[in-house]
Amino acid sequence: MKHRAVSTATGAALLVLSVGAGAQSTPAAAEAALDEVVVVANRAPEPLSRIGSSVTVLNDAAIRSSQAIVVSDLLAQTPGVSFARNGGVGGTTAVYIRGAESDQTVVVIDGVQLNDPSLAVGGTDFAHLLTGDIAKIEILRGAQSTLYGSQAIGGVVNIITAEPTDSLGGAVTAEGGTHNTGYVTGNIGSKSDALMWRLAGNYYGTSGIPNFDAALGGKRLCASQIGGASGQVRYDFTPDLQADLRGYYTQSRADFDGYDTPSTGFTQLGDDNEFGENRQFLGYAGLTWRAPERSFTNRVAVQYTNSTTRNYDPNAPTDGFGVSASTQTFLGIGRNLREEYQGTWDFSPVGHWVFGAEHERSTIDSDAPAYEVTPSPVLRQASINSGYAQLRGEVLAGLTLTAGERYDHHDVYGGHTTGQVAAAWVLDDRQTILRASFGQGFKAPSLYQLYSNYGNQALQPEEANSWDAGIERHALGGLWVGSATYFQRNSRALINFFSCPAPNALCITEPGGFYANISRASARGLELQSSLHLSEQLNLAANYTLTETEDRSPGSPTYGQELPNRPKNTANASLTYGSPARLSATVAMRYAGRSFDNAITPTWLGGYVLLDLRVDYPIRDRLEIYGRVENVTNKHYETTYEYGTLGRVGYVGIRATF
Repeated sequence: MKHRAVSTATGAALLVLSVGAGAQSTPAAAEAALDEVVVVANRAPEPLSRIGSSVTVLNDAAIRSSQAIVVSDLLAQTPGVSFARNGGVGGTTAVYIRGAESDQTVVVIDGVQLNDPSLAVGGTDFAHLLTGDIAKIEILRGAQSTLYGSQAIGGVVNIITAEPTDSLGGAVTAEGGTHNTGYVTGNIGSKSDALMWRLAGNYYGTSGIPNFDAALGGKRLCASQIGGASGQVRYDFTPDLQADLRGYYTQSRADFDGYDTPSTGFTQLGDDNEFGENRQFLGYAGLTWRAPERSFTNRVAVQYTNSTTRNYDPNAPTDGFGVSASTQTFLGIGRNLREEYQGTWDFSPVGHWVFGAEHERSTIDSDAPAYEVTPSPVLRQASINSGYAQLRGEVLAGLTLTAGERYDHHDVYGGHTTGQVAAAWVLDDRQTILRASFGQGFKAPSLYQLYSNYGNQALQPEEANSWDAGIERHALGGLWVGSATYFQRNSRALINFFSCPAPNALCITEPGGFYANISRASARGLELQSSLHLSEQLNLAANYTLTETEDRSPGSPTYGQELPNRPKNTANASLTYGSPARLSATVAMRYAGRSFDNAITPTWLGGYVLLDLRVDYPIRDRLEIYGRVENVTNKHYETTYEYGTLGRVGYVGIRATF
């Protein structure tokens, strides 16, 4: 039986945890109270000291201090995360966690899983995600499909927007800078005994840079505009019965270059007149009720996402009569509807169960009118039913074990089981934490891979096993914190395009090629992180990641090569000075080593070091000015072959709260 060994091991671990956790009655409450509480690891609030998986938390202070506008730029400042962008802000952006594919990362915004079923691989494009009203980001690394299902091979990015803290209040931020860039955000909200509500909006616009690298001859500025809004309402009918409504909306337009310029045909990237429009809506409605003693919590919810992408090329290729079928080169509408139940049972002060069930239905409506005189759209849907359970307990003083299992049943490929175990051990000195985890991940075939002209309904899910182990050390009375984590992942049955002609029966019905489970990959590496309070005014932070990826696909022309767009070496460092006059100044550095890009032909992209300067100064309690210069040395670099990046840029802004 598939995954029988892991299922048996997981079941045994669940039994051990149930016995051990029930016998433990005196948790280390004092230490737990000092821990940062996160939700992403166990889908329930937990102190970091009890979590065996690798988690990084970016709180409101860290987000504000970074002055980052784009979520992908912020994530790249953390260990194990890199990204590749096609040009400037607004260009297609892929984020890689520990070398996994970008579509193998689950993105959650206020409890709603975000992915676009209309995309060929069904993942998330980070191009339109702005920091806007975000109060916290939790980054969970490693295969995490036990609790998060399909796509959670690389990890999970959990985004939490802000909640009001006063009876009535809000904030406004505005900044401007190089390339006619402007950015405005605002929010207002209220919190009372029974009712909480908040509304927020943001807008970003820039004249942009050439999408086709200016160093290679690109001249056309690719402008982009991104606007969004979010809202949430929570009402407590009683102290134990609560209703939540949440919504998140983005709309964007971005120019981009292509491969069909009249002078170069389809062989070389060049200046073009193409542009894309995207709209995305996320909705959530939930009801939570708790037992009177609050040890048992139940939640039922409905999640809905709707993503619409339209790409246009005014110079679309023509048919044999010189007439283009349409200037619209792509239309994609992807929808997800998920109904879920989750229960949490705190059966002892040091142990709890998390369990639940989900039903998800995904829909694709996709077409490429410009390339078809007679359009042949893809309009299909598929469902997946899931059940999961995870148990966490402190079996010995300071030793917390976690184990879980999940079962999914898909319309097309049938059943699939994943499991996970983890351990966190706070040693007797209370200054050292040891962590280790093993997890399985899977990714269901996308609807395009199943049902398009190149589809293959015999596809099986992509699979991965991953493990990590690390140590976290606190010293000098809490002034220094350091950690080291080793990780490894092996992925198999990865879906890639199989080109015909070749000795395969499907080539008879699909002579151009089709999708198949033909690829394998591996990744391993080391994440180091350290922070030091040098004095009351001076703080130093740094991290380094070694990520060794390898294409292990039999017969692949890139067998043994690194996976594309994932630098082997990355590092971040920052030195912050806070003066007695409340002025804060930061010097930040980001390093990325060379990376392999085989999108067109095997090419190596050079490494780079970027230097940023940031300052902020509170004029008064509710008014602050800030500014930054990015890429101070005006370093030229690429994260994707032939696509340009920002040179030296500067911005100034103001924040006000009321």
